[in-house]
Amino acid sequence: MSDGGPTGRQRVRVDAEAHGLAVEIVSRPAADTLEDAASLLGVGSSDVVKSLVVRRHDGSFLFALVPGDRQISWAKLRSVVGVNKLSLPRPEIALDATGYERGTITPLGSTTAWPVFADERITGRRVALGAGEHGYSAFVDADALITAYAATVADISD
Repeated sequence: MSDGGPTGRQRVRVDAEAHGLAVEIVSRPAADTLEDAASLLGVGSSDVVKSLVVRRHDGSFLFALVPGDRQISWAKLRSVVGVNKLSLPRPEIALDATGYERGTITPLGSTTAWPVFADERITGRRVALGAGEHGYSAFVDADALITAYAATVADISD
């Protein structure tokens, strides 16, 4: 960050520690696709979790954590959240909401602690997510992440 503030990785580490969550941040070469990132990390696509910033109709946000080999199910997520309308914000809005650029987004260290909704398929696994900076991934135990961030676990993907 040009303002001399903490880097994305530092924010991830500090927030994970504050939540009692063990996190391993690893560097990886740039990847054009999620599949490339998974290959570079030596894991399957389903072990890379997409952290999606979702906007509610009232202008607030939430995080949806979805396995890399699946897509968010808007109908399922709307049902779990209990709203009629959700959308993916433009990249600059997601940056304003989290302090992270697309491709680096994670609930860990977000500038606002938005609610977390995790797809049930990530449970019981070690997963990789965005680490707050391009060229890095954060490995965490999904169950510990869910507990630390009081995530709602449900079927939210197709």
